[in-house]
Amino acid sequence: MTDSSLRTPLRGMANAARGVWWWFTSVLGDRDYERYVAHMQARHPGEPVPSVREYWHSRHADAEVNPGARCC
Repeated sequence: MTDSSLRTPLRGMANAARGVWWWFTSVLGDRDYERYVAHMQARHPGEPVPSVREYWHSRHADAEVNPGARCC
């Protein structure tokens, strides 16, 4: 195989790996704060955006008060 014939499959594998990593981090909630900030900036541009620490503290406190979506 030549270098050019290897590039396409390797590029496809790299894209697939990036997609799996994106899905995995999304499932774990790694992107939640980023999405929240984007939402705040788009829908509530004049409102202050909480820090990452404040966001997660509020989210965990809310989960304790409203445990409906948890299994345990």
